[in-house]
Amino acid sequence: MLVFLESHGKELQKGSLGVLAKAASLGDADAVIAGEGANALAAEAGKFGAKKVWICEDGEVAQPLPQPRVDVLAHVVEEGAYDTVLFANSVLAADIAAGLAARLDAGLNWDLVDVELKDGELVGKRPALQDSVYADVGWDGTPRLALFRAGSFDATATGGGEPETTNVSPSYAEHSTAVKLVGQDAEESSGPSIEDADVIVAGGRGLGSPDNFTLAEELAKALGGAVGATRAVVDAGWYPYSAQIGQTGKTVSPKLYVALGISGAIQHKVGMQSSGTIVAINKDANAPIFEFSDLGVVGDVHEIVPKLTELVRARRG
Repeated sequence: MLVFLESHGKELQKGSLGVLAKAASLGDADAVIAGEGANALAAEAGKFGAKKVWICEDGEVAQPLPQPRVDVLAHVVEEGAYDTVLFANSVLAADIAAGLAARLDAGLNWDLVDVELKDGELVGKRPALQDSVYADVGWDGTPRLALFRAGSFDATATGGGEPETTNVSPSYAEHSTAVKLVGQDAEESSGPSIEDADVIVAGGRGLGSPDNFTLAEELAKALGGAVGATRAVVDAGWYPYSAQIGQTGKTVSPKLYVALGISGAIQHKVGMQSSGTIVAINKDANAPIFEFSDLGVVGDVHEIVPKLTELVRARRG
């Protein structure tokens, strides 16, 4: 198996390291890193189970663009005779996976949450019917391409040794180098992103107004976590889309998920149900979210959350 390891700011992304650790648990797994500082990241890939790391630091992959990376991966798949290529979902990885599938005339299964070997065959798990069931999916031939939902696997180091490294510099198609990135604007934020946070405090319409999102922000700050939001909140303009969790937002799997004033509609559930511990605070005792929460608190968030924040600060202090 070959795993695409996405890197930004000379750091490997947590999601792709999780996919690598999963691949290594099934057998031998190699990795490919394309971008600035790729050589320096090879040792970290070894810690997550990579036996061999293919490295490309060409100028063509210095920018976070998909098509040059499609050229790199197509070259590596041919050179290494790989029959399986795995990706952790992101905007960039999804573009690369689609481009590689077209280039290699290969089958691509997407939105997977797991993969296993059954009688020597690779079988993926894909949620269906609003995540109420899981379907087994396969491939008609090779190479097999798979794109995994964010947060599907924990990025747990396996304690592997130094991987073998090979530098590659493929021929780039003319259309692959036709696009240039002329600038990037990053949103200013503090604390972890909701994709990487171990703790998420999410707010829903039950908070009452956008001003009351300070309750979620203060509790998240006290817990060292990130702030999330429901689609209803985002659609109302209370909070930015980048924080939306759910079927049309992001899928997260933190160790602790605190839901403030969230009813727990199925569209939101599918984005956070794999969280380690789910705590819900809602004044409606019949809210659906209590059906899948580990701890439910029936009460007014405006009274409970400030006291909870104070207690957390005191305990951590």
